[in-house]
Amino acid sequence: MRLKLNISPCPNDTFMFDAIVNRRIDLEGFEFDVEYLDIEQLNGEALCRKADITKCSTALLPYIWQHYSLLDSGSALGRGNGPLLVRRSGDTTPIHHIAVPGLYTTANSLISRLFPSIMKRTPMLFSEIAEAVEYGRFDAGVLIHEGRFVYERRNLELVADLGLEWERRMQLPLPLGSIVVARDLGSDVAERFDRLLRRSIEYAFANPDVSREFIKVHAQELEDSVIDSHIKLFVNDFSLSLGDEGHCAVEQLTGVKTRG
Repeated sequence: MRLKLNISPCPNDTFMFDAIVNRRIDLEGFEFDVEYLDIEQLNGEALCRKADITKCSTALLPYIWQHYSLLDSGSALGRGNGPLLVRRSGDTTPIHHIAVPGLYTTANSLISRLFPSIMKRTPMLFSEIAEAVEYGRFDAGVLIHEGRFVYERRNLELVADLGLEWERRMQLPLPLGSIVVARDLGSDVAERFDRLLRRSIEYAFANPDVSREFIKVHAQELEDSVIDSHIKLFVNDFSLSLGDEGHCAVEQLTGVKTRG
């Protein structure tokens, strides 16, 4: 069975999906046409049901729930891994206009909840936000993925850790990204792929160096230390299985009942 698979080029996704994409494990009869897209592009394609299986922002789930169901494996969810709101170091002017990595992203959803007074938000490619803030195009910006590890190199400073603020208020881990499968493929395909993805993640944990070359082909930041930090932060036990706490966190963020 041939399926269209959309994931991001970020290290957490390429680490988790390496064993599938590069056929390091038995694919159980599946074949995949893989496309690597920025998170807002992934969200846009999910809104149009262009992929059979796709990564998306968890905050997008209410908008695609009619066409996609949530997989138990593959989520980016945890503690201390949230988006960062940053600005130029030493800047004390009020924040009115910020850059966000997409209007349907969890990052933008958190800004709406935590900083509702910041109404002017411009979506742009996540990897370009830090530079845009550094050069004064925006008062501040929300960083995700590798950008959250290297922003100080651009003379930027932290305004707020959106993940920590979510955890403080909700007493739950923050759900950032999810893997969803098209409902019209049927429950058997969803269950088989969920099992396959879990095995792929288990393989990645057991063989952490095997995927490094594949990860670097797609990564924005090529330093091993940045890649390692990224994977450690976003791939964890919740990636293997959301469990009750993970599902509760997703339901609190989205209002979507993911169980039952």
